[in-house]
Amino acid sequence: MQFDVEEIRKDFPILNRKVNGKDLVYLDNAATSQKPKEVIDSIRDYYMNHNANVHRGVHLLSVEATDAYENARIQISDLINCPNSNSIIWTRNATESLNLVASSWALDNLTKESNIIITNAEHHSNLVTWQQVSEKTGCDLRYLNISDGFDLSDFENLIDEKTKLVAVTHMSNVLGYVVPIEEIVPLARKYDARVLVDGAQSVPHMPVDVLALDIDFLVFSAHKMLGPTGIGVLYAKLDLLEDMNPYMFGGDMILEVTYEDAKWNRLPYKFEAGTPNISGAISTGVAANYLMKIGMENVWEHENSITKYALEKFRELNNFNVIGDNVTQRRGGVISFTHNKIHPHDIGTILDKQGIAIRTGHHCAMPLIRSYGVVAAARASFYIYNTLQEVDQLVEALQDAEDFMV
Repeated sequence: MQFDVEEIRKDFPILNRKVNGKDLVYLDNAATSQKPKEVIDSIRDYYMNHNANVHRGVHLLSVEATDAYENARIQISDLINCPNSNSIIWTRNATESLNLVASSWALDNLTKESNIIITNAEHHSNLVTWQQVSEKTGCDLRYLNISDGFDLSDFENLIDEKTKLVAVTHMSNVLGYVVPIEEIVPLARKYDARVLVDGAQSVPHMPVDVLALDIDFLVFSAHKMLGPTGIGVLYAKLDLLEDMNPYMFGGDMILEVTYEDAKWNRLPYKFEAGTPNISGAISTGVAANYLMKIGMENVWEHENSITKYALEKFRELNNFNVIGDNVTQRRGGVISFTHNKIHPHDIGTILDKQGIAIRTGHHCAMPLIRSYGVVAAARASFYIYNTLQEVDQLVEALQDAEDFMV
């Protein structure tokens, strides 16, 4: 379909509200996205018309809920070109997906002779998790520096025959850089290392094809891709999931129980203990379908045009500094910046008075932010409903903030 941002904006009720008497300009999409009406309606519809537990009943409501829940799994599979929906595990968020892999795969496969490679630009979820694995197993945790962009030779110098896992962000939530997974995987395969991709910032914004990339694990959250909070996805290759043991136990992940022992359910239910977030899964499927109707290539192209325009505008501002602006790496719709004299929190507060929502702080990437000699940064991040006019409003408000504070 043709990408029409004004038509898309009509689908998002929250964009009609006023903030401090101004039209809302929402530029905090890397933290969480807004939701289209059909996603919101799908949650309401489930609770009003189909509310029942899944996989447990033969009555009509349970059958309807189960069908919708499993159909959403198929829609997620379609979004990332996963060949088998049994490879899709519902979790609470990308963070839980990472912890599932750490607990169910890494602790059983890594030793003090092993090493894990991550980048220096990881979100805390994909940093602290592997720090803990390193502490528990004694394995070495190695950092690939991508502050100046990804360099394959740096990766080649870091990986060796003891590397068991390469766990990297696909797109940095601070720098906006897109890490070329297609270059990482072939080299990882030479050393028989598994590849985990943190797709929290990539899956919502660009085409991600797990088959073409040949990755072993992919994690992402629904709330960053037009879906609800409280639900996420783990994709993993079936052979890995078959060999992994669950790390949560209870209902629905059980095949047979005696007083002495238990046998695990088949995939994917082995990893989905307890009553799941049924409405969340269903509405996540609706969100995935919404994005697929637009076309992920169109989403990516739109955000690229906005980001390019915004970067050009930022370069016209004298005292504002875009983190990583010197790198020509392919980048998504994330711009983190500082001012020579104004604290990011003050910038965020002043912009809020103009109805403009941005993020300020360390963005759950404290070591990376501190490596630039600052303790915090402001961040504007874009999505399908943002416009060039909103970029102009942002830049004008930043100029006003400077006039007011300096």
